Amino acid sequence: MTAPMERIQTLDAIEKDIILCLQSAGHALMELSKDKSSLKQAESHSNQFLKTLHHVESKLTEQINYLTQVSTGQPHEGSGYASQKVLQMAWHRLEHLRSRVNELERIKNKQLQSRGIMRPAPPMGQPMNQ
Repeated sequence: MTAPMERIQTLDAIEKDIILCLQSAGHALMELSKDKSSLKQAESHSNQFLKTLHHVESKLTEQINYLTQVSTGQPHEGSGYASQKVLQMAWHRLEHLRSRVNELERIKNKQLQSRGIMRPAPPMGQPMNQ
C-alpha cells in the first residue's frame, strides 16, 4: 500500500475515534442527567472518553509532525516534495544559464561583426553567400 493511502486511512481511523470519543462523552452526560444515575456507568463512559481522547491526541500529533516535515522541505519517507523542489530549482538555473549563454553569444557576434571578422548573419531561412 502506498504512503498517501496509509495516511488517509490513518486519518479515517482518527475520525472514527473522534466519533467514539463524542459518543462516550454523550453517554456519560446522559447517565449523569438521569434521576437515578449509575456512578459506575458514568465512570466507565468517562474513562472510555479519556482513553479515546488520549489516543486521538497522539495520532493527531503524529500527523501534524508529518505535515510539519513536509511543509519545511525536510526529507521524509513517502514524499517526493524535496526532490521536486530540487528539480524545479535546477530547471530555473538551467533556464538562466541558457539565457546568459545566448546573451554572451549575441555580444560575441556583435563584436566580431564590428571588427569586420564576421559578416552579418543572413535573415532566418536564407543561406549565406560565400
